[in-house]
Amino acid sequence: MEGSGVGGGSPASSGPDLSLNSLPPKSFGRSLSGNSSLTSPLKTSSGLFQKKEDGRTGETQGNGLRHSKTLPEMASPDGFFSFGSIRRSLRLSKKDKEKEQKKEKERGEKVPEEEEEEEEEKEKMKMKEVVDKREEVSEFYTLPEVLSTPLSVMEINRLIEGKILGEAHLNLLSLRQDFQEAQGGGGEGSVELCRKEKDLHLLYRALRDKLKAVVRDASDPHLLLAAARIVQEEERREGQPGGLGAPGGWRGVWREAVGEGVHALVAGVPLDGPEQEPAWLGVHLGLLGRALVQHLEKVKRDLRWAYPPSFQVFSAYVGAQRLEVGQHVTKLQPQVKELKDLYALLNWILNSYQSEKIMGSPCLHPEMKSESMELILDEAFLDQLRDKYCSRIQIDLRFSLEKIIEMEKEFWREEKSYELEEGCLSSPSELDIRTRVQGIVTWARRLDAHLELKAIRSCCEELKLFPKRFEEALMSCCSSAEVNTLTPALRAMYLITSINTFILVKQHMEQHRASCPEPVADFSQEVDLLLGRLALRLEDQYKDDIEPYMRRMMTRKWLTKDEDFKRLQSRTELLSKQCSQMRPPTVQGLVDRLHHHAAKDYIAQLMKNSYSCKNRKHQKGAEKLRRQWEELSGLFIDMNSTHEWLRPLGDHLSEIIGRVDKKDIKDHLQPLVEQYPDMREKHLAAILYFRGLIRGRERQAVLRRFSELQKEAGPRAAGASSRAAGASSRAAGASSRAAGASSRSLFRDIQPAGNPGWTLPLGCLGCGPS
Repeated sequence: MEGSGVGGGSPASSGPDLSLNSLPPKSFGRSLSGNSSLTSPLKTSSGLFQKKEDGRTGETQGNGLRHSKTLPEMASPDGFFSFGSIRRSLRLSKKDKEKEQKKEKERGEKVPEEEEEEEEEKEKMKMKEVVDKREEVSEFYTLPEVLSTPLSVMEINRLIEGKILGEAHLNLLSLRQDFQEAQGGGGEGSVELCRKEKDLHLLYRALRDKLKAVVRDASDPHLLLAAARIVQEEERREGQPGGLGAPGGWRGVWREAVGEGVHALVAGVPLDGPEQEPAWLGVHLGLLGRALVQHLEKVKRDLRWAYPPSFQVFSAYVGAQRLEVGQHVTKLQPQVKELKDLYALLNWILNSYQSEKIMGSPCLHPEMKSESMELILDEAFLDQLRDKYCSRIQIDLRFSLEKIIEMEKEFWREEKSYELEEGCLSSPSELDIRTRVQGIVTWARRLDAHLELKAIRSCCEELKLFPKRFEEALMSCCSSAEVNTLTPALRAMYLITSINTFILVKQHMEQHRASCPEPVADFSQEVDLLLGRLALRLEDQYKDDIEPYMRRMMTRKWLTKDEDFKRLQSRTELLSKQCSQMRPPTVQGLVDRLHHHAAKDYIAQLMKNSYSCKNRKHQKGAEKLRRQWEELSGLFIDMNSTHEWLRPLGDHLSEIIGRVDKKDIKDHLQPLVEQYPDMREKHLAAILYFRGLIRGRERQAVLRRFSELQKEAGPRAAGASSRAAGASSRAAGASSRAAGASSRSLFRDIQPAGNPGWTLPLGCLGCGPS
């Protein structure tokens, strides 16, 4: 007898009888021939198979394999009997059943349905106990004596076709032994030897293919054990003449068959297209995950008991699944185009596959603890999928932003008004943008942190183009003939609301600056440019509105009537209301610039020399200038203007214009020189002209004194400037106060008109009495 001790243990002859003919009591209990549930008719004490007198084995005429009586759990496809099937077929009608249940409840007894559930649960527990008590197939086996005279090639092939693998393999070994003897002895010719070798290869290929089919099918544990023993024996004889010489050996053939079985499993999962099912990919991946878990449950419950431990069946199937599913999702990727489907695929790969829903399922433990749960994928595949996901993010976000612009254009055409939210004009577009971006980032974060950063970059890249497109639509709509009836107030409302919208969007994106500094900075820069352009349009609108009123200031009509100033005041009050509905920080710069412009434009009317007060009208003019300046300054101060330094100017000018004694004017020049250093003699000359002091020695004395004060203030101004610069580095608030007069510019941009009373050159102002 020829024996082998596979698995590295002691020889089979010195150990217990663990041959193919003697499966463990709790194992599958069927011979390789499959002709009997317990024993083979050809089995003897000396070997597994014995030839009949006619030279044939009884195996070839058998009735096929039957289920073992020792394993009731194998009697149904799912491993358990359906004990409740007969009872369910004999149930009463619904009405009768309800009556019966009611009567039994009144008697305090259990209803039949409850009893049935308890019985089914007990039967399941019994089956579980049977499974738990299974014993592993031994790693060691005793090979029966190889037959001295093998069956014919045709007969062996029939055995293989009939899945009588054990007997077919023994005959193959006998045929191979004959070939080896003939090859070594040299008694046969080369032609006969080649024929025998060819027969062997044909039969081995047939055996290999049938073995793979058995492993792929994985429905008969006895056939699986027979296949395992063939693999073991062929591994032991590897390198001997006459074998198959398969790449990777027979264990590789077995693994290949396992992979093909998993491939068939994955390929059999239903896969509809997006035309048939909108959620086609999510449905497919859900079914695939369920099929994988159920398959590994079967491997854990049944298949692993059909193999020796060295086959590591559970690990082999887990590895085959990881490889096959990885290839499957790679092939799915070109079909996946929608963002929701890309998310579903990424989420399934990165999260769901390793979660408790699939590979981490409690029903697969503890076997799964030592296994890797990551899909086997090409290194570049996930990066490509992430890039595709982010590209789709940009496409979808662009489409959403275009829809927002279209909705806003429709709103503008219908000349609707925006609502106030927290006291500021607000558009639903801001919430739409913020919600859309936040949703993109949140869903990407659920996939992985790396994808979250890429999603933020994609959003910033698309949002960076949005401000300019939005501005073009706004300007086009406001200048369109369709909306030429827009009032200035409504136009201002649209500008302010747009400013508020982009301020909030920018603030929302700023929270991502730490993780994506450059993309967020680029987007913020585009928003700042847009906010500046929109604010400039508001400024221009205010300037254009007040220009006619300002032009009629400091005239004879102005001295007697207040209509123009009241209109200026009313327009400034409207500006104040509009600014109160605008969000910081844009509103602050707008208010400061308009305050400076209004003050400069008002003072510029003094410099036109269009009117000179006579007959003591200068006192009335001084009082009116003081009052109007205070009211105008008060409006801007109420808007939180930071140009409080402009406020005293009205008092200083009124003091000069309202002086009864001309000689006293030069005593009130000091504050002007100190607080407004950019004021020049030409500006003072224009003010004196308005006061009625057109020529004469008093006028020259005032101008000369002004020149002296400016010369004296030169060194002090330079010192104040250096001190202000140091203060600004220590505190921004202190610098704004300590910057001194040198940082304030008002008169520099005011050009006085030609003064008819200006007859002497500046160099001659020093002549004449003081």
